[in-house]
Amino acid sequence: MLSFRLKQFESFSMSIGSPLTPSATKVMLLGSGELGKEVIIALQRLGVEVIAVDRYENAPGHQVAHRAYTIDMTDAVALKALINQEKPHLIVPEIEALNTDALAEIEADGFTIIPTVKAVQLTMNREGIRRLAAEELKLPVSPYAFARSPVELQASIDGGQGKAGVGYPCFIKPTMSSSGKGQSRVTDVSQVQAAWDYAATGGRVNQGVVIVEGQIDFDYEITLLTVRAKNAADKIETYFCEPIGHVQKGGDYVESWQPQAMTANALKASQHIAKSITDALGGLGLFGVELFVKGDEVWFSEVSPRPHDTGMVTMCSQRLSEFELHARAILGLPVDVSMTNPGASAVIYGGIESKNLKYHGLQAALNIPCSEVRLFGKPQSFVKRRMGVALATGKDADEARSRAKLTASLVKPSAV
Repeated sequence: MLSFRLKQFESFSMSIGSPLTPSATKVMLLGSGELGKEVIIALQRLGVEVIAVDRYENAPGHQVAHRAYTIDMTDAVALKALINQEKPHLIVPEIEALNTDALAEIEADGFTIIPTVKAVQLTMNREGIRRLAAEELKLPVSPYAFARSPVELQASIDGGQGKAGVGYPCFIKPTMSSSGKGQSRVTDVSQVQAAWDYAATGGRVNQGVVIVEGQIDFDYEITLLTVRAKNAADKIETYFCEPIGHVQKGGDYVESWQPQAMTANALKASQHIAKSITDALGGLGLFGVELFVKGDEVWFSEVSPRPHDTGMVTMCSQRLSEFELHARAILGLPVDVSMTNPGASAVIYGGIESKNLKYHGLQAALNIPCSEVRLFGKPQSFVKRRMGVALATGKDADEARSRAKLTASLVKPSAV
């Protein structure tokens, strides 16, 4: 059975079956939010049968997939049962709240996890990925330490017994979280206990450990979308999109643009870091590598083994969006990372708490030159929940940013 499955996987890098037939090429997404939704659309355009899984009903990806399921993906029994029921050729994790031990067992049974179980396990845990980057690959990173109690956390900041502390200001984060959840910036001792409590409760999964990172004096931060894909000789090659600049507030991105201007030396260093970390993780697919930049200096921050929220700008700036690149790469198909024009994205927040939402101002928003709006279709709104994104192009990144921010500001969600 295992050898048959592996032969099946090898064959569809050159041929894809018809959805909803015995020949179908089946891909399962574990997590089906706005990023997963776009991956699903890209896969379906290539004739793939897609199964969307999420923790809540009617998630964005549920609305466009061939089949949808709602389960707790941290539940090993439920997760393995669903995978064995559907028997997908590829399993694509899209969120952090997963039982990665169960995925390791699934991989051992002959299923293919994208990009690899090792990559999923390491990148979903800040401790694992930071130790890989700093201690194994010797890449430049900010000062850091891990703490398993408030006392350890304070000692990690202050230092002592011949060890330098991380110092203030610093950032305290859960080891497993996304979109800034559980993250605090701490400037003095009075804030440490509250930051510990927030990190312990704000992560996707409470691991009983937090990371504290020293603040780097950087000029800007970028996401370098890095693609591991098959070339014409059927060998894995690394491709880089143009660097994406972005602004974050509270650890969550609010706008991004492409390209981000940077020196040739900084770009070369960024590509070296990105290739080093993605080579170590292995597999096929698109990775979002986050980096801090000051002049020619570059520091590694984080990496996601899947499309990145800041990369939504590529829906208007590149010939193939990051979602199309991911879909092609995981299927063993050729990729094209070329940028067509400068572009920008700006987040549209819910602004209110509501389970029944309407959007106003779309006519005015889409009257902005070279603008687009993507509404994700999330069934419930929160004040700071990302409900959509505005996209715009321009003669340069600054013009695109101005247009995207104006477009986003004109979209007004309201409760029905």
